[in-house]
Amino acid sequence: MTVALMWEARAVRGRGAELLEWARAQELAREPVRRETFRAPGDRVLVITWWDAGYDAELPEIPEPDAELITRAVHRWRFESLETLSS
Repeated sequence: MTVALMWEARAVRGRGAELLEWARAQELAREPVRRETFRAPGDRVLVITWWDAGYDAELPEIPEPDAELITRAVHRWRFESLETLSS
């Protein structure tokens, strides 16, 4: 089974680049199968990690950044892959 962990945070206005750099620098206790980082308007940063694990498995997650860097608590979601589409 493949599980995807999503981590999304919103930086304090004008600090999106700093939050992006912080997120990219976070090392996990072990390497996921895949890790991808995104940014969006409003100084938001999203990180998705993919793991070969069961849905309820203990997996390393990106921590909360310092409160001075973000406008609200980090949002986290966990999804299981149902199918793979190829083009």
